[in-house]
Amino acid sequence: MRTDTGTRTEVFRTVVQDILDEHAAESWPLIAVLQEIQHRIGYIPPEAVPLVASRLRLFPGEVEGVITFYSQLRDRPQGRTVVRACRGTACHVSGGTAVLRALEDELGIREGEATPDREYSLETVACVGACGLAPNVIVDDDVYGSMTARKARQLLQKDGDES
Repeated sequence: MRTDTGTRTEVFRTVVQDILDEHAAESWPLIAVLQEIQHRIGYIPPEAVPLVASRLRLFPGEVEGVITFYSQLRDRPQGRTVVRACRGTACHVSGGTAVLRALEDELGIREGEATPDREYSLETVACVGACGLAPNVIVDDDVYGSMTARKARQLLQKDGDES
């Protein structure tokens, strides 16, 4: 009997093999392959790492190292709405840690996770570039400045009301 995980693994394997075949002629296709896997699947599943490593004659740790090094590559599914808290110096000294904790509490997840329904993902960024408005939160592409823990909770409650 096939499990959902077994079927999912087979689908991932097929997609990854197709992508590797498409990039076979390239001399250093690792990043392009990983980007394409993420584009087609939504993230880079752990099942893809040994397949990519084997085909490109790399160690799995080398592939994982590239995935974790580049912030645009994800090894977990992302939520439909991405919430980012700034952890830059200006945001940090202006209460950014409390804002991040409020976001985590309101969503019931920690930084780097997605809610079980995949409605939200929570991430941090090094700097939003709006230091004069610190602390900042970004919801998808919208920047919200001068945040407090209370405002962060209200922002998520408002966003949830609109969905």
